[in-house]
Amino acid sequence: MANSKYEYVKSFEVEDEVFMPNLIIVRIDGRDFLRFSQVHNFEKPNDERAVNLMNSCAVAVSEEYPDIVFSYGYSDEYSFVFKKTSKFYHRRASKILSLIVSFFTSVYVTKWKEFFPQKELRYSPSFHARAICCASIEVLQAYLAWRQNDCHINNQYETCRGMLVKCGKTESEAHEILKGTQKQEKNELLFQQFGINYKKLPELFRQGSCVFKTEVEDIVKYNENGAPVKRLRRKARIVHSENIAGKKFWNEHPCLVKELGDFEEDVGKIKPDYVRSFLFESKLMPCTWIVIRIDGCHFHRFSEVHEFEKPNDKQALNLMNSCAAAVLEEFQDITFSYGVSDEYSFVLKKETLFYQRRASDIVSVIVSFFTSMYVMKWKEFFPYKDLKYPPAFDGRAVCYPSSNIIRDYLAWRQVDCHINNQYNTCFWMLVMSGNSKSEAQGYLKGTQTREKNELLIQKFGIDYNQLPIMFRQGSSVFRVEAEKTMAFENGSPAEKLRNKVIITHCNIIEHSFWKEHPSILDEEPQIH
Repeated sequence: MANSKYEYVKSFEVEDEVFMPNLIIVRIDGRDFLRFSQVHNFEKPNDERAVNLMNSCAVAVSEEYPDIVFSYGYSDEYSFVFKKTSKFYHRRASKILSLIVSFFTSVYVTKWKEFFPQKELRYSPSFHARAICCASIEVLQAYLAWRQNDCHINNQYETCRGMLVKCGKTESEAHEILKGTQKQEKNELLFQQFGINYKKLPELFRQGSCVFKTEVEDIVKYNENGAPVKRLRRKARIVHSENIAGKKFWNEHPCLVKELGDFEEDVGKIKPDYVRSFLFESKLMPCTWIVIRIDGCHFHRFSEVHEFEKPNDKQALNLMNSCAAAVLEEFQDITFSYGVSDEYSFVLKKETLFYQRRASDIVSVIVSFFTSMYVMKWKEFFPYKDLKYPPAFDGRAVCYPSSNIIRDYLAWRQVDCHINNQYNTCFWMLVMSGNSKSEAQGYLKGTQTREKNELLIQKFGIDYNQLPIMFRQGSSVFRVEAEKTMAFENGSPAEKLRNKVIITHCNIIEHSFWKEHPSILDEEPQIH
């Protein structure tokens, strides 16, 4: 990060570390997936391809992050369990959950055509995520029993409801018929009215799916004579079991016992309230500005693999900007955003009650939706480049108490943009002129702004101040009043202002910008 007078804003950042020996679970679930399933005509009560897509994404997550030992999912939710000794991103809850939900979303969009070759993805899917802090292996056991029991109850209910609707009942009539019924009564309804033995339905739907790694023999190469050379490798596999929290299932898989611990006895009656008490939930301070800052994960490698231009790739930046604009269109509580390189900051209005100000929901949904848009819009900005692997972003939430401090935060990010861009421009010009990367770093070490400007003009004939403003000042995304429209209220015509989201490249450090756009921070314009 760049050094500037605005550095003090970093002091408002609060760490949310999950301390050892607590086990970490990250649970994700689809945001408004009832609508998503309707729009995409998923089969009811279960769409096998949709569930298999979720399972495939869970396998990809497990393979991407070795610290994930076990996963369990059904419908549009998945829980990822980290090994007890995990130091994944130093156990910071926001970073862990945002990375998992971002990568999962990215894979979901990437794999859509594999599972639905005849269906267009009509709009961007996104997911919530939260961290669960398990104080012991017994809490983990109770949590898994709770989720699998939930799977069974929901699937049994949806199966009954779906069959009743198919035979002519309305949704409300089906709900009334099932209201207050127990498991046995639902089983009897299915068998007597529809000839369905619930226990014979696919275990994928009744039991949910587990993902964990086991050692398998894999061919790694072939000898000169054509004979295969085999080695043991850990590969993720999908398993279905009637009781994933049972002592028998758990203890017959040594990898789970080794990384998490063993279940000494079978779980008794499930108490969801007991498990919910371990949810790692942080409510953000009321009456403060909320900033959600997202950053690309390992984007140095991502930019190299996808051959982004150095020091700046205009199309890559425009893709980021387009995704940020889509986020503002989707979430009206975001009033302003600022981005540079692979980073974006989203400012939520001071009085927002978005997700009741729950940090995990706000961070995960914004990161997930941004990631989803990034993958969906890739071809729009890179029509001749394939997306070689799913990108991911991490995120965090920070509260700022006043509009002056939020302006200083944004000024800090713009100063950082300038310093980093100037350095990168010099660095890559030196490298492109024949210097090694280490030589370029040595040449620039300790140089100030004026010296870098002189280097660019004298050695490369580049006037830094004439470079594209987007590279030098970053991008600001916000709403402006676009036009007045006529609407009818109580039968009478009334004028209404219609806003639109715009992307600009301007100086947001100077007070003049905020004076020109007082509505962004709910400030009254000065009267002269």
